Formats: sequence, structure tokens, C-alpha cells
Amino acid sequence: MFEVYITRAAKFLPNEAVSNDEMESYLGLINDTASKARRIILRNNKILSRHYAVDKAGKSTHSNAELTRNAIEQLFDEKFTAQDVEVLSCGTSTPDIFLPSHAAMVHGLLKNKSVELNSSTGVCCAGMNSLKFGFLSVRSGNSKNAICTGSEKVSTWLIAKKYSQEVSNLKSLEEQPIIAFKKDFLRWMLSDGAGALLLQNEPGEGISLKIEWMEAFSYAFELETCMYAGGDKLENGEIKSWSDYEPEELLNQSVFSIKQDVKLLDEFILSKGADSMKDAMDKNNISPDQIDYFIPHVSSNFFVEGLKKGLSEKGVGMADEKWFMNLSRVGNVGSASIYLALEELMNSGNLKKGDRILLSVPESGRFSFAYAYLTVC
Repeated sequence: MFEVYITRAAKFLPNEAVSNDEMESYLGLINDTASKARRIILRNNKILSRHYAVDKAGKSTHSNAELTRNAIEQLFDEKFTAQDVEVLSCGTSTPDIFLPSHAAMVHGLLKNKSVELNSSTGVCCAGMNSLKFGFLSVRSGNSKNAICTGSEKVSTWLIAKKYSQEVSNLKSLEEQPIIAFKKDFLRWMLSDGAGALLLQNEPGEGISLKIEWMEAFSYAFELETCMYAGGDKLENGEIKSWSDYEPEELLNQSVFSIKQDVKLLDEFILSKGADSMKDAMDKNNISPDQIDYFIPHVSSNFFVEGLKKGLSEKGVGMADEKWFMNLSRVGNVGSASIYLALEELMNSGNLKKGDRILLSVPESGRFSFAYAYLTVC
């Protein structure tokens, strides 16, 4: 087995930062009415700015693949070029198209040479799954390096006109033309961006992060789907796929919109997060005093105090000064969030040799959790 080091980190956030008051000028008004939920959700998540890969007319400025390519290209210089890449592993929740894979589309933009590809799907853990593929490839000796990414282009999924047919249908049924909270909720939570990491089998010239271990957990065997797109949840908890809907239903019911079962989220995201983190730390025999920086991907500041309480009850609580988050500045960028936070810390100039970092990523899709333990060298 070979050691694996994160030797470079990069990000790409499209366009200028968008403030809370500007959001609806980009995403639009559903039924020409300001969202009643927006201010409440923003007050709870405490996100102050985010980035969208669309302009105020709702037109795309970048695709997901372009966001990812732009982040990757910042990893290259004269000492490590696009021609040196051996593995490209890309994770996302929001690929531009169903087929081909997201990694193939990114590779098509890089135009470098033949490489091994991996595309990780899912929700927030897609970025960590992408990282683990690269980690295992380098660790096993299959490759000497790997580029791993997490990216999202969700803004075009959230634009008001994508819900207009459903609103018209609600009006025709003489119902209140208000989109369900499970859809409106996420319009004020999610944003665009990409992060990229270079993994190599030896440390780089500057700060490098040795990946000591990675762990992942899924509770799909016992819990219902919580966050989903391309289908809808039935009364029995099962998901009806988009392919089983009539063509007109796809528009009338906004089947392709991203939705979240908020009650399930509140009930399980913190408890299963605390359980899985304790299991990961116990398995690898580490304790909170062996962690200098704790980087949790938290979708909303609303969950921070509850997470602190849950971790403390399990005996794995972290002192406040160990927490590192940039949610308020870049927003919730799904699978890219952990990359964006790690990139900011790695390039901050604050890390010193011997510092230890724990990454924590929850996914509410059907409740998955992923962890990585890093040492600064």
C-alpha cells in the first residue's frame, strides 16, 4: 500500500456573490409572488451570500462540467500539467445530462489525454465518494495521482419558470397556487460551485494533507428517502420514478424539481450523524483530542447546535474553536461544500505540520455519512 497526499486544492465559484436580497432577482418569483418562506429559511440557515451560474435573465453562464473544469485547471502548473493526470474522479448531485457520465463530460472539456474516469452520484456524499475512489486508486498503487472533484449546478433547477406549469395546473383546479414547502425550501438553501483536489503518492513542496483513512455509512436499509429529484414520494414512502409518469404529469407536478422531506430530515440527520461519527472514530481509534480542525458540511446553521449536542452525548464533541465552516460565505454547494471548505483552510496559511483534520459529510438523500481523517505534513 502507498501513502496518499492531497497536494493541491482549488475552487471555482461562478460570477459575483449574490446577497440574500438579490436571490429572487436571479431565481425569479413563482406566480409573480415573493416567497413567504424565504426570509424564515435564510434566518435559520444564516447564509449571507452564494454564487449562481446564471445571470438575472435566468440564462446559464456555465455548465456543471465547465465549473468543474475551471476548478481543475487551477491545479495545473509547469510541474504538474493536464498531461500528467492519471485518474479523474468527479462527484455531483446535479449533472448536466443523464448520459454520458459527469466525469466524461468534464474530461471532454479538459482535452488532455486518455485517463481513468469515475463518476460518483448521490447527494452531498457524491464528493466524498469521488475522493475515496481517488484515494483507493493511489493507495493501491493502481495510479500515482488522481484528481477528485465535487461540483453543483443547481440554480437552473430552481428558477421560477420551471414551476410555472405546476402553478397553472393548481389554478385550474381552483387550488391555492402555492408550491409545496418541500420544493420552495431548497430554493433558498442551494447554490453553485466546484472544488478540486490533487492526490499524489508523495507529498508536494508546500502544505500537503496525508489521508489517513476514510469511512462511509448508509442507513437506507432502515430509513425512507428524504431528499430526491426525478420522482415523487407516495403515501407508503416509496418513490415513483419520473419514467412512470405520463408526459404531461412531469410538468404539471414539477417531478424533476429537488424536494426534501423536512420532517424526516429533522428526525434523523443529527442522530444518525452522531452515531456514524462515533463509529468512524471508534473504528480508527481516535478521540476528539486528536483533532485540531473539524470541518463539517452543514446544510444550514440551524443544525449546528443540535449537532454539537448530539456529538457531545456520544463522547465525540469538539470544542468550538476546532470547528471550521464557510457556509455563510459560499452557501450550501452540496457535494462541493467539503472541497470548498478544505480548500479555504488548506490555502489559509494557518495550518502547521502535525495538525489533524476531520472531514464530516452528511447526506439526507437516504441518510448517508462520510468521513476522512487528514494529517498536515
